[in-house]
Amino acid sequence: MTQNIHPSAYIADPASIGKNVSIGPFAVIEEHTQIADNCEIGAHAVIRPYTKMGAGNKVHAHVVLGDLPQDTSFKETTVSWLEIGDNNTFREGFTAHRASVENGVTRIGSNCFFMNNSHVAHDCQIGNHTIFANNVAIGGFVQIDDRVFMGGTVVAHQFCRIGSYAIVQGTTGLNKDVLPFCLIAGYPARHYRLNTIGLKRAGITGDRYKVISSAFKLLRQNESIEHLQDTEEIKYLKQWLAVKSNRGVHGFMTLERK
Repeated sequence: MTQNIHPSAYIADPASIGKNVSIGPFAVIEEHTQIADNCEIGAHAVIRPYTKMGAGNKVHAHVVLGDLPQDTSFKETTVSWLEIGDNNTFREGFTAHRASVENGVTRIGSNCFFMNNSHVAHDCQIGNHTIFANNVAIGGFVQIDDRVFMGGTVVAHQFCRIGSYAIVQGTTGLNKDVLPFCLIAGYPARHYRLNTIGLKRAGITGDRYKVISSAFKLLRQNESIEHLQDTEEIKYLKQWLAVKSNRGVHGFMTLERK
């Protein structure tokens, strides 16, 4: 059963709509879409074919989900997907495109918040609890892990990776990878310290924080972190560093001498 569907909304057949879904005026739900229970679709929102959406998502006015990749070589007959988890918020004007390759997936996790006019390009992989401020735009094949904060008007080049708990200062341009747990800013972008507040809010304090701090200092000095205690965070950091980078990793800000 569906509820609260405005009479001016268009819902294609076939489209799968879960229970307790509200759909606002002039919204468009196209064929081959799946919308799970308790979602809210705002006025003039458009859900394009091959979009799968989990439960409890809030889609505000003029959002477009699952449109064609902005790739001049893409063929519209290609079957690819946009898959979205649960309990995300998509504010006005947000856009996300489906993947550019056959059976490929652009993936957005759960409990994320995307502010006005931000954009997720084709083939991107977005983790959980991530926040995009207004006008953030990321290119194709970008990977963003859990609990990342992207400040206003941040842009990321295609194929970049951004590690968990990173925070990117507003207006920063990224053309290389961003280390987990760090703050990054500047022109060109540079890592300058740990995301202390974000880590504290996530309960990463005490010895868990100290070992991350030690890792950051070693990486700044271009030294190995292999001998550090294998906390959950250090295991993740080692795995992240072990992946071959397509674009290299942003460097560190120069420490001021006093």
